[in-house]
Amino acid sequence: MIPTVRLFTTALLISAALGLAGCASTTEGGAVGAERKQLLLISSQQLEQMAAQSYAKLRADASKKGTLNTDPALTQRVRAIAARIEPHTAVFRRDAPGWKWEVNVINSDELNAFCMPGGKIAFYSGLIRKLNLSDNEIAVVMGHEISHALREHSREQVSQAIAAQAAIGVGAALLGLGEGSADLANTVYEALIATRFSRVDESEADRIGLELTARAGYDPRAAVSLWQKMIKASQGGRPPEFLSTHPAETNRIQQIESLLPTVLPLYEAARRRS
Repeated sequence: MIPTVRLFTTALLISAALGLAGCASTTEGGAVGAERKQLLLISSQQLEQMAAQSYAKLRADASKKGTLNTDPALTQRVRAIAARIEPHTAVFRRDAPGWKWEVNVINSDELNAFCMPGGKIAFYSGLIRKLNLSDNEIAVVMGHEISHALREHSREQVSQAIAAQAAIGVGAALLGLGEGSADLANTVYEALIATRFSRVDESEADRIGLELTARAGYDPRAAVSLWQKMIKASQGGRPPEFLSTHPAETNRIQQIESLLPTVLPLYEAARRRS
């Protein structure tokens, strides 16, 4: 069998085994716009199950170390912000409000936060305390991280890795024939924990996150001050973990400012309702 045909056959086998959704856009609607076809070679259900397992391990490890939700007031603060944002995820995904949302705060000096597939959120206390974040700024971070989950960027990363592995001839192993399953598990873990998203992913999360922030009644203009703080925190030394996966360039702030005329009316409408 010639290489091209073999690779094509392998791709078909992987597609059948994993129940591929193929190329599709994972979100719809919204005022800011973030439509893009995505390569999705693993089902949402599979990845959400893996995410739940990874998150449970993270939570158990933090609890064992005595770093899980050590400040009840801070934990309640973060959870209250998430609770206001979660219902508005329906604008982009009808199923998202029904996710098994979970929010925890880990006591750590790291400047980091993430949202795994299915709504599993973790905030590191250092991000809030070291940068002295306001509720509006926390909401911006929260909206941004939730947007990664809504757009299923981790699922897209895993799919790209599967495609790359198939291209180098290990696709059959991913079906359980050899060590490929372990390779896939490692790939999933890296996508869920390392969360090193592309510039396109980050731009989409900025756009959707800003709208979520505004719809929840938090001032989207806080995104500017947030990223100014992040840029300052990265100066004079090693960038914090949050910045290592979330590049804070000045053009990013410019993009946010360009979106404010679109999202500020949503914020003002939310404020009037409250």
